[in-house]
Amino acid sequence: MSLNDILGTATSGLAAAQAGLRTVSNNIANVGTAGYARERVNLSASVVQGRVTGVSVGEPTRIADRFLEETVFRRAGDQGQAAVEESYLSRLQSLLGQPGASTGMSARLDAVMAAATEMTGVRNGHQTVAVFTGEVQSMIDTLRQLDSDAQGITSDVSVEIGESVDRVNSLLTQIDDLNGTVARLQGLGRSSAGVADERNKAIEELGGLIKVNVRSQPDGRVQIETATGISLLDNRLRQLSYTPGGNDGISQPTASPIMVHFAGSDAVSGAATGQRIDTAATGGKLGGLIALRDEQLPAFSEKLATLFRGFAETVNRATNASTTVPAPQSMTGRPSGLTSSDRMGFTGSTIFAVTDATGVLVASSTVNFDALGADATVGDMLSAINAGLGGAATASLDASGTLTLSATDRKNGVVVAQGTPPGERTGAGFSHYFGLNDLIRSDAGPLVPSGFTTSDLHGFGTGESANIELRNATGKVVASHVLTGATGATMGDLVAELNGSDLGNFGSFALDDKGRFQFTAKAASSGAQVAITSDSTNRAGTGISFSALSGLSSATSLLQTASLRPDMANDPARFPVATFQSGASVGQKALGAGDVSGATQLVTILSKSADFGAAGMATLNGFAATLVSKTGLEAAHAATRLTDASARMTDAVNRRDNFSGVNLDEELSQMVILQNSYSASARVVSVASQMYETLLNMI
Repeated sequence: MSLNDILGTATSGLAAAQAGLRTVSNNIANVGTAGYARERVNLSASVVQGRVTGVSVGEPTRIADRFLEETVFRRAGDQGQAAVEESYLSRLQSLLGQPGASTGMSARLDAVMAAATEMTGVRNGHQTVAVFTGEVQSMIDTLRQLDSDAQGITSDVSVEIGESVDRVNSLLTQIDDLNGTVARLQGLGRSSAGVADERNKAIEELGGLIKVNVRSQPDGRVQIETATGISLLDNRLRQLSYTPGGNDGISQPTASPIMVHFAGSDAVSGAATGQRIDTAATGGKLGGLIALRDEQLPAFSEKLATLFRGFAETVNRATNASTTVPAPQSMTGRPSGLTSSDRMGFTGSTIFAVTDATGVLVASSTVNFDALGADATVGDMLSAINAGLGGAATASLDASGTLTLSATDRKNGVVVAQGTPPGERTGAGFSHYFGLNDLIRSDAGPLVPSGFTTSDLHGFGTGESANIELRNATGKVVASHVLTGATGATMGDLVAELNGSDLGNFGSFALDDKGRFQFTAKAASSGAQVAITSDSTNRAGTGISFSALSGLSSATSLLQTASLRPDMANDPARFPVATFQSGASVGQKALGAGDVSGATQLVTILSKSADFGAAGMATLNGFAATLVSKTGLEAAHAATRLTDASARMTDAVNRRDNFSGVNLDEELSQMVILQNSYSASARVVSVASQMYETLLNMI
């Protein structure tokens, strides 16, 4: 080997040692930088014409394992989803308060029960009635406020979805730009380690917002798609768009989906790809927010509304079983949606009576609904009532199905009481079904089931329709149908139309024994729920819609428009606390001053199980306790999921960093080796120089 070869080899060794020292210094400088992958210089033997001529120094490369990095990306999505769900569910739980607290929903319900018990005493009757009606109003206000707070949380979730979408778009644009830089550097044979580190940080943040799968390409680029297979970045950049939606008066509004669009080099959204992000399966923070918006928060609001409906029906059942002393000259119910030509639907018997101001019975008629026949109409029933009272009082039905019972002599009053067996439709007594003595009313519709059967007319008018959607367990719309009633005139025909539509592919519709439409999902569609997003129907011109009568619509609108009947709320004397003496004859006392037996009956009814529709039978206290405990349990589970997800994320980061992170001991050891290498190469250069000098001196 010539002296020139020796000197060249030694010089290349110096360069290699210097390059290695620069890389080690850079590693040490970034020892505390999150996500930084240490670098190593690529060294290889330099061979010219089959002879080794020194060391060839390449570009530094990242020491990283893509499988460990992809694990971090995926677990970032789990942590992001768990964190946002824990935050909002804890906030939701705080609205209900702690079990046994002196304030909150459960406390208000206990106050109603206590006030009802106080009314059973004879003394201070009007004062105790005022307290009771006040507590009932407080209960309604509490439920309405809780629903309003839940809607406020939903609005916050919607806003945060919009903010997260904006951040996702920004990160995708950044990753797309870095992709181009990485590909260009690799094409030029230069190191892309620093740019790749920056890109990985962006992908990790993106993974926390939306769960992603990352695929590395030969040119150094990465392709990104969601966990559900929607492409976000390949050879073309995508951008997301989201418009927060509102209720707009619709009972069960459809949430706005997140749409995917192609984007140009300027990151401006263009044509839609036809894909959308609208399920919690998306994962990440967005998946958690979508689950909250479409599943958990609506379910909470629906439970509140269901509790209200059961509470209202229970209180009204009790007030309609009693009367005032003296009895009112006239009683007017609320719109029922019935017409005079509709099937009567009542069984058993009901007593219709007229009393004077002292409670003496003036006239009485017991109408046996069974004796009127199976084909009897509502009009036939009214005729029987009026005939039995012989002109002492008159019952009439207006265009909305509102029943009015009035005494002819303004000095007298009217009473409706149950006979034996009691007269009922859908389990509600005559007065209760028509709401003659209701304390609680709602402008959104009746608070009792309709009692329709498959043979009853649906009453849809020309051009009237209801838009019905089916949402799966994640809140995604999987089918929809515009119900027009054009296939037939009966409620049974509506059931058949629904079962014959796309909705029928996921389950079946039927009328229950109280006339409510019920949807039973197939096993493959477990958890699917029906929602009515718009409704222009007006049953037989009564002003009552299909949504209000079917039971398919959300009960939230009933709660939002609920109020106490003004005359009862403002005048304790109009609150029914007495019981009609059904055994009294004309001329005998049928009502007595100071009678509070109706209040005792109220306490009994409030303690019994109530019908909560699809939620089944339960006591008011039991249903409320279940609502509070379930909300708390969901919040606790969310906290547990966050703890687990955080631990798994920490483990993934530690595994990645143990492989690719900077270890000071290793780097210092490598620095010593490189310094020794540098010294050795320098010594060779020195020896070669001395040999040159010796050779020159010899010449």
